[in-house]
Amino acid sequence: MDPMKAQQLAAELEVEMMADMYNRMTNACHRKCVPPHYKEAELTKGESVCLDRCVAKYLDLHERLGRKLTELSVQDEEMLRKGAVGSG
Repeated sequence: MDPMKAQQLAAELEVEMMADMYNRMTNACHRKCVPPHYKEAELTKGESVCLDRCVAKYLDLHERLGRKLTELSVQDEEMLRKGAVGSG
């Protein structure tokens, strides 16, 4: 595959994954923090605090998972490389 196409594909996948993460976070935090029947046009103080904490936790978890998956991927690559060297 052409390196430019591969880079473009990777960028498009990253945008798609970030949009998916944003949509999931929005839905999860809205369900958790905002009652289904609105009483006021503006968020209450409690709803605002809940949403702020929910988003912070969601983003923190997303970052931690990303680091762990990257770490596991690097370990897998190293194991594959060692296996290829050992058998070759």
